[in-house]
Amino acid sequence: MILDSLSNSATIEQLHPLFKKAFDYLKSTDFSKKEAGKILLDGDNLYVTIAEPVGKKENDAKIETHFKYIDIQMPLTATETIGWKAVADLKKTAVPYDEKNDITFFDDIPSAHIDVTPGNFAIFFPEDGHAPCIGNGKFRKVIVKVRI
Repeated sequence: MILDSLSNSATIEQLHPLFKKAFDYLKSTDFSKKEAGKILLDGDNLYVTIAEPVGKKENDAKIETHFKYIDIQMPLTATETIGWKAVADLKKTAVPYDEKNDITFFDDIPSAHIDVTPGNFAIFFPEDGHAPCIGNGKFRKVIVKVRI
C-alpha cells in the first residue's frame, strides 16, 4: 500500500509501466466537469471510474481484494477513510472471488485505517486488503484500475 500526494507521484510512476499515464490523467483532468462512470484510458489495461459513494461506518465497510488489478483510489470532495489488512492475514471470506469483477470480500477487521484527503491518493496492490468508502455522507472519488 502506498499513501502519497498527487503532486509527489513522479517517484511512484516508475513502479508500473501504466502508472505515468494514470497519474498524468489524474493531474490533468477537472473531475468536477466529469460525470460519474467508467472512462477507458487503455482498454481493460487502464481505466478510471468516477464514483459517488455514500460513506459507510467502519463496521459496514468490507475488506476487498483484487487479483488482476492494482487500485489507485483518490477522493475528490471529502476525506475518505480506508481500512487495510495484509492479504496473508485475511481468514474470513464473505464473498468468494468473482473473476468477472476481479473482487473477493472478507469479514475480517482491518488492522489499520488511513485517511486519504483530496489531493492525495492510496495505491492498493493485490497483497493489500482494503475497506474503502468509510466516511460521512455522499462524496466523489476516482478509482483507477491498473492491470497487473
